[in-house]
Formats: sequence, C-alpha cells, structure tokens
Amino acid sequence: MGKPSDTGFTAFIGLDWADAKHDVCLQPAGSDMREFGTVAHQPDAIEAWARALHQRFGGRIAIALELTKGPVVYALQKYDFFVLFPINPTLLAKYREAFKPSRAKDDPTDAQLALELMQRYPHRFTPLRPQSVAMRTLGFLVEQRRLLVDDKKRLVNRLGHTLKQYYPQVLDWFEQHDTMVFSDFLLRWPTLKQVKRARKATLEAFFRGHNVRSAKVMNERIRAIQRAMPLTEDPAVITTHQLLAIALVEQLQVTLRAIDRFDQEIAALAPTLPDYALFHALPGSGPILTPRLLAAFGEQRERFARAEQLQRYSGVAPVTQRSGKKSWVHWRWQCPTFVRQTFVEWAAQTINKSFWAGAFYRQQRAKGSPHQVAVRALAFKWIRILHRCWQSHTPYDESRYLMALQRRGSPLLAGLASSHS
Repeated sequence: MGKPSDTGFTAFIGLDWADAKHDVCLQPAGSDMREFGTVAHQPDAIEAWARALHQRFGGRIAIALELTKGPVVYALQKYDFFVLFPINPTLLAKYREAFKPSRAKDDPTDAQLALELMQRYPHRFTPLRPQSVAMRTLGFLVEQRRLLVDDKKRLVNRLGHTLKQYYPQVLDWFEQHDTMVFSDFLLRWPTLKQVKRARKATLEAFFRGHNVRSAKVMNERIRAIQRAMPLTEDPAVITTHQLLAIALVEQLQVTLRAIDRFDQEIAALAPTLPDYALFHALPGSGPILTPRLLAAFGEQRERFARAEQLQRYSGVAPVTQRSGKKSWVHWRWQCPTFVRQTFVEWAAQTINKSFWAGAFYRQQRAKGSPHQVAVRALAFKWIRILHRCWQSHTPYDESRYLMALQRRGSPLLAGLASSHS
C-alpha cells in the first residue's frame, strides 16, 4: 500500500470524527477544489456516503483521520477502496495552533487541516493496515481484561472502606479480598452478629465447600470469629453499610466471573498465534503477561523495524528536552498506556527470574534511582533484547545472553558474581 501522495488515489479526504457526526473535507485528485460536508454516525448513512464516493471516483480513496481504532475506523475498514492514514492528534493540534494562535477548535477546519497534513507531508504517514483477525482479537481481549481488573480493584477498595465502618474483622480473616470465597462469605454472613450465630460445623462446611482444606486455617478463622467484638452497635451504621457491602459484593462477583471468561478465551486463542512460543518462554511472563507481550509486539515486523521505534511507541523511552544550556528528561505522555504498562509490569516480574535483569535493577537502585525509574530502565533494555528475538524468530536464551555480556565485558557480570558469592 502506497503513501498518500501516490497518484493511485482518486480522491483525498480529511475526516474529523465525533459521536453524532463526522465532518469531512474532500479534494479530488488533480484538482485544487475542496468540498465540505458531514456524515451522520449511523451505519446506513456511512454506507450511503461510502458507496456514493466509490461510484463517483472509483479506485482507491485516501482518508486522513486522528484515530487508529474506534467506531468510525471499524466502519470505514469494511470498504476495500478506502485507505486510512492515521494522524497523531497532537500533531494536528500543533498544526492548528500555527494558523489559530487562539487555539479555537473548529471541526470542519480540523478536517481540512488533516487533509493538508496528509498531502503536504506524505512521507510522514503510513496507511493503517489491520493485523490478522486472531491478533486483533487477542489485543482487544487482553486490553478489555485489564479494564475489568481495574474495575475489580476499585470494587475491592470500596468494599474494604465500607466494611471498615461496621465489620472490619472480616478483612483480617481473609488475606485476599478479590476471591469468590471472600465474597460468598459476605453474602452469607454480611454482619458480625450473623456470623457469630453460625455453628462451627456450618462454618467448616462452608470453607470446605470453597476448597479451604487446611484445618489450621479453618480453626484460626473460626476462633477469630468466636472472639470478635463488634465495632459498633448502631443500627443506622450497620443496616446501611450492610446493604452497600452486599451491593458491592454482587458487582465484584460479576466482575470476577467476567475476568474468568476472558482468561479462558485468552488461554484458548493465544497459543494458536505463530509467535506465542517466543513470549511464552520468557522469564516471568506467565499466563497473563505472555498474551499481553504478544499483542504489544503484534505480527507486523515491518511496523517496528528498529527497537527504538517500539521503545518510543510504547512510551518506555524517555523524552529529552533541551533549551539553551538547560536539558531535562521526562516521562513520555503521548503513548498507548496499556502497552507501556505491559512492558513495565513484565520487567518488574523478571527482577527475581532473570540473573542479569536482577543485577541491572540493583545496579540502578544503587545509583539512586527509585523503584519505578529502575524498572522502566529495565523495560527499556528488555525491549531491545526482545525486539531482536522477535525480528529473528529466535526464542530468548538467558545463557546465550549472559555469554554475550561476558564477551563484551559488561559491568553487569560483576553484579552477577557478587549476587552468587
């Protein structure tokens, strides 16, 4: 697929998307005339607009827009005669400021500016080429699973805060508060008064029914229940917070079951993808991070021809700014947050599972770097290693990498030696 300046395009369109309608600026190939219009965000309206353009121009039509995914992108990708060219929203905003210092935003003008950017700087934009259905499905699954996990964390935090108002002991009886055994316990005994009325045999049957096999754990919990003193006897506090706790528990259980379903789908799909083995063998990857790493890299190796491209895209590479004699480094803000989280979270898992990664992390901490800074630096280094493995279709081998460090006389080997001494 060519650049937007290719003569193979019969028309060029700038599109500014919105929830209800999309503003468009159209320029036929070989003409200086531009037409402005709107398209309602309705499937039938988009269909009629697309078919009318194809009937009028034929061939391929280039469309510049600020998105790489979203409803309008999915709608336009149905048509093989549309070629989409994503434009970074920040770039478009800066381009707009050059003509409107007031920073006033106007949708038709944004469509026109998107069109101009695509035509004036064609070498900077590449067409959006979707990955395979399986890879895109995996990408959606792991990202949506993360959203559910974030929901789970919020519910657990709210539930903990609620229980502390009237029933704090139950938080001590269970180490984990995002489990079915904890939530089922609260649904059955939502107050201390109710659980203290339960017979020992009933409590033991409940725990066994939830796969709590340790007699020591069961006995400790039951003794703690029997000894527990109420925080408050105020019915106003207990009644209202009990209702809220039950509501939160019910939401939590729905979320936990949803996460389980996503885990099952991911576990079934990820191993079918060609590069799965490359990431499955990585230290610290596991069933959650392996599919996320696989989705982060994707299958289009030409997309990230160099490791630096992936480091910058993911936001792991820091940004250096200079002005006069001043220079400062800061966190990269414009990046896909989930991809960045994937690399940073996985890098943290490798500290205790990879010899050199642990040594590198300790080296960074010894230099005075906080934990998060050291982990991000480790993620930056890991991406370069994984990129080479990915490009060459070669699984990562820890021993081979340690030998390479030895040949280069890396100072990390001193850290390794001291860790084994």
